[in-house]
Amino acid sequence: MFLEMMSFDFMQNAFLAGLLVAIACGIMGSFVVVNKLTGLSGGVAHASYGGVGLACFFGFSPMLGSLGFALACALLMGVLTWKNRVRSDTLIGVIWAFGMALGIILTDLTPGYANDMMSFLFGSILTVPSSLLILMLVLLSLIVFFTVFYFREFLLLSYDPEFAQVKGVRVFPLYLLLIAMISFTVVMAVQAVGLILVIALLTIPAYIVESHVNHLRNMIFISVGLSLILVVSGLFIAFKINFTVGPVIILLSVFLYLLNLGLLAIQKKWRR
Repeated sequence: MFLEMMSFDFMQNAFLAGLLVAIACGIMGSFVVVNKLTGLSGGVAHASYGGVGLACFFGFSPMLGSLGFALACALLMGVLTWKNRVRSDTLIGVIWAFGMALGIILTDLTPGYANDMMSFLFGSILTVPSSLLILMLVLLSLIVFFTVFYFREFLLLSYDPEFAQVKGVRVFPLYLLLIAMISFTVVMAVQAVGLILVIALLTIPAYIVESHVNHLRNMIFISVGLSLILVVSGLFIAFKINFTVGPVIILLSVFLYLLNLGLLAIQKKWRR
């Protein structure tokens, strides 16, 4: 069955795209969960819709449009939430709403792009071209490079930012870099599962792993492995039953999350 599935060019591209997305989500999902940035990540994902609207309206690549707009919105959110943590949810919500509204209005002004918008909302991993794979590979390379190069600093930022400042770490620029990396991951993951479901893929594997692993490095490696299993399994099942890939991946993730909750509850009961 696997060989039959991989005999199609579009499935080969989808498989490669799924691998790239799974690795990115496994790495950055760990940072999102540890730093409690799920709300900000959701804001970036939805605000990036404005970039797709701009791309359609002015006639350039929706992927580049969403990447540029997501990065700009992410950095803006980072600056605003860093200075005003109390109002962070409100500020993120305003930028989120602005991006979505801008994208919808520009789409209305651009006839013929309804299908592109639907694929952005629900994912289009089966239509990923080779040119987009190259861009996704570049984004993943940046994510891996910065993670490896600044891992110690990210570790301090995630668990003890005050101590990080004492040790001479430039915490605020590092925080903005982390948010920029999250925006790269969000834009990649949208290709696989769509805007509506992207946060689930970014956070659920990391949430599951966090309940069993204490060290951030181990959490990242196991989250990557779990994300790979979920994405490849979702692709295989969706191909076999002819379902949309994104929702299948997310349903598998949610099922595994609920199973993990049940196992944790049983363990807690037996320890008493």
